Parts: sequence; structure tokens; C-alpha cells
Amino acid sequence: MYNNVLVAVDLSNDSQKVIDTAVRMAKGGASKLQLVHVVEPVAAAYSMDIYAVNVSELQQEAINYAEQRLEKIGAELEIDGDHLHTIMGAPAPEIRNLANELGCDAIVIGSHGHSGWKILLGSTAIKVLHGSTCDVLTVHVGDDE
Repeated sequence: MYNNVLVAVDLSNDSQKVIDTAVRMAKGGASKLQLVHVVEPVAAAYSMDIYAVNVSELQQEAINYAEQRLEKIGAELEIDGDHLHTIMGAPAPEIRNLANELGCDAIVIGSHGHSGWKILLGSTAIKVLHGSTCDVLTVHVGDDE
């Protein structure tokens, strides 16, 4: 049913469940998968005194780490390197933009299914869904499995 699936991973332990679901969606065809991890700008992700650290060095370390993790996951699934994407920016719009750019017909992303104030603030999965031009599947991940 799906020929080009963008799998958004946060590189946590929960990522494997998201990837497994995407593999099943693509009927085991790793060539149909694109993996993406979005590295948020360090200054936006952490409240810190920017004078105390070298922000660009921290940012590059985060990008390098993400690229290495994605390469490892890609190798395990036999996904070509040109299907692995590490992007810096705000996760939701970057995921949507990449899906459009690659002509993806589905996005698979994890969701913790939070309630209360976290729903009011919105999760990345909800933000990806709003404005997406393709199908979005959220995979429930988290502690209560």
C-alpha cells in the first residue's frame, strides 16, 4: 500500500517500536523506508547560559551522534545511506517538509499519548499531523506498554 514511508525517530529506546511498525507497513521492503531524526538547535532545546558553553560545538556533537545512530539503524535494516536524514531545526515542520520533498506517501512517528497539559501544548506527532499532505501513523510508545 505504501511505497515511500518516512520514519521519524527520536533515537530513544522507543524508536525500535516505531521502526518495526514502519517495516510492517512497507511489507518488509527496507528500500521503501526513509529514516529521519531532527536535531533541535541546542539553544532552543536547553535553557542555559550560552556564554558558559560553546554552542556550535555542542550542536555539532548532537548532529554527529544522530548521524552515527541513524547509520547504525540503517545498516541493521539494510537501508541505503541516501535514505537516512539528519536535519537541524524544529521537528514537526522539518519532518513535514522532508516528507513533501521526498514524495512520501506516509509518515510514521511515535507518540506517548500524553494527557492533560501536554496535550494542550501539543506533541511533535500532533504537530506533524496538522499540515501534513500524506498519511500519518502515530505509534503508541512509552512506559505503559
